[in-house]
Amino acid sequence: MRYSVLSVLGQALRGQRDWRPQWRDAAPKAEYDVVVVGGGGHGLATAYYLAKEHGITSVAVLEKSHVGSGNVGRNTTIVRSNYGLPGNIPFYERSMKLWEGLEQDINYNAMVSQRGVLNLYHSDAQRDAYARRGNAMRMAGIDAELLDREGVRAMVPFIDFDNARFPVKGGLLQRRGGTVRHDAVAWGYARAASDRGVDIVQNCAVTGIRRENGRVVGVETGRGFIRAKKVALSVAGSTSLLAAMADLRLPIEAHVLQAFVSEGVKPLIDTVVTFGAGHFYVSQSDKGGLVFGGDIDGYNSYAQRGNLATIEDVMEGGMALWPGLGRLRLLRHWGGIMDMSMDGSPIIDRTPVDGLYLNAGWCYGGFKATPAAGYCFAHLVARDAPHADAAAYRLDRFATGRLIDEKGMGAQPNLH
Repeated sequence: MRYSVLSVLGQALRGQRDWRPQWRDAAPKAEYDVVVVGGGGHGLATAYYLAKEHGITSVAVLEKSHVGSGNVGRNTTIVRSNYGLPGNIPFYERSMKLWEGLEQDINYNAMVSQRGVLNLYHSDAQRDAYARRGNAMRMAGIDAELLDREGVRAMVPFIDFDNARFPVKGGLLQRRGGTVRHDAVAWGYARAASDRGVDIVQNCAVTGIRRENGRVVGVETGRGFIRAKKVALSVAGSTSLLAAMADLRLPIEAHVLQAFVSEGVKPLIDTVVTFGAGHFYVSQSDKGGLVFGGDIDGYNSYAQRGNLATIEDVMEGGMALWPGLGRLRLLRHWGGIMDMSMDGSPIIDRTPVDGLYLNAGWCYGGFKATPAAGYCFAHLVARDAPHADAAAYRLDRFATGRLIDEKGMGAQPNLH
């Protein structure tokens, strides 16, 4: 069923009795051409683009819990393409363009809101760095505006411009950036993939990766062995655990990244703002809650919760930027498991194990990358060659020294 005004009105007249499940909760088959491990945004997008762009429909997405239970539903929903290095610029711009057409493509309301992303600067040196990044963006045809103090004040007059330690001097604005409803992204891609013949298999944890003569031939699961010609790992913070099943040790670490939401209030902020003197970012959801976050917790962990020290650090950054936040109550907070790469940039590549493909190391950038990650990973799996927009995300760059150090914020806590 396609969603439209007429279908909604028709269901209203029929008492909402005829809606079908959005995707098939499939039982696993004995064999597939491709098994995608991970039913989050990246895994579901990969399956969708395998079917849509490459005509490969013998695909299963295996999710250990339910669709959307991992990082795709545990983030702060920000999307942007304001990167400055050649390895990142084309990839994230492709993602932004895919976001802009996503709802029409998958016929699903993902609540794409291009409300703008504003990165504040607080010193002359930081202004120069943002000017370089903005110029790199504009040379690549991406929108970027360097605002002075008064330009920022016109957008967000309520922040602390005269903070004694961190006075606001201006900001770098990408108006096409914004937010997208994270749960709807997972549901929309699951529905679109299922409609094209992909099997969405929930409650199916992978417990082993079977190899014969050095090649992957399938995966062991809690629901039996599933044979596959190709296996694609897209499991975010669990990447190291899954890779170890194939005797791979990867240049990533698992850390918790916490996110927070306040009680619902009337509209206060109509854009996304990041604090340049500390790691803090904030926007407002359609329900009225202020959604914000900051740094990863400094220790390795697979727990989907964080610690008090990081909570205090995030709140201190928020209060330094916007003292009025102190009047709001925190409604809830949660954690996602980040697979932090050593240079702060992702990996989309074949592994040394024949038939095993890797999409990992997303650090802070996983959600905003969802469409392009799925698009480029599907290209890699289908054609055994990297997509041009993701060609720099090679696994061997840590051996060759061709790192993509956009911000120096990989796994090491002292870099944050």
